[in-house]
Amino acid sequence: MTYGAKKPTTPSLFDDFGSSRFKSKDEYKNALVSYQEALFHVQQSYYHQKKRALIVFEGWDASGKGGAIRRLTEKLDPRGVSVFPVAKPAQSDQEKHFLYRFWKHIPPPGSLHIFDRSHYGRVLVERVNSLIERPIWQRSYREINEFEQTLSDNGIRIIKLFMHISSREQRERFEERLHNPFKRWKLTEEDLHNRRMRNEYIAAANEMFKRTHTSCAPWHIINGEYKWQARIDVLETIVNALSEGVEVAPPPLDENLIAQASKQLDVDEALIAQAKQSD
Repeated sequence: MTYGAKKPTTPSLFDDFGSSRFKSKDEYKNALVSYQEALFHVQQSYYHQKKRALIVFEGWDASGKGGAIRRLTEKLDPRGVSVFPVAKPAQSDQEKHFLYRFWKHIPPPGSLHIFDRSHYGRVLVERVNSLIERPIWQRSYREINEFEQTLSDNGIRIIKLFMHISSREQRERFEERLHNPFKRWKLTEEDLHNRRMRNEYIAAANEMFKRTHTSCAPWHIINGEYKWQARIDVLETIVNALSEGVEVAPPPLDENLIAQASKQLDVDEALIAQAKQSD
């Protein structure tokens, strides 16, 4: 997908989750190491080229957002990546425009920022639970598109992912959390309320895709039914999206650095020649 090109085909939530492509843990681990290494190289390229990106995660409760984000970030340089968990806005933020608190976390040059939930709560949870009136959330689609277009116009690449799981899988994960004393804290009354509103959320999510799936900020629906596959699909999607149109390569050698290093260190002649060509 070329960012800035013609608007791509709108995705929608699906019912057929298929089966996992990974038949063994070793197969999954090999893929994980490969994609994490690829993403690290992408991150280094973004740092040296002063590029920046915003990665947005949405999805069902217990769909694997946290696990995917953990695998996404665990091999990156922590100085160049930040994760922002998004919860109910504080009272001070409720008195401002809903996008205010997201503007504060726009990535600076050379960095990647990740929203664990996002500004899309406006047209999901706030819509479904009637926390705002219909004209307000209807207007928010335009405001969100303008917000993301502005970020894109200023050189920020935007990747939006929705983690999708079946109702049955969500129930099994809720039950696992409930019966595991070390995971019980993850299950809340709000989660159970949201589960009862699944049909309303499906309608809201599909309209969200229809109204905010743009060439500069496309949606990617991730099949979260199988955790191993979902984590690799997330990494693969992000590596591909961040790499498109970007030279993923080490920075050029600094001839002055090599010259100084030659006085104190053993420096290969080929490296010296390469530095002269890069200058």
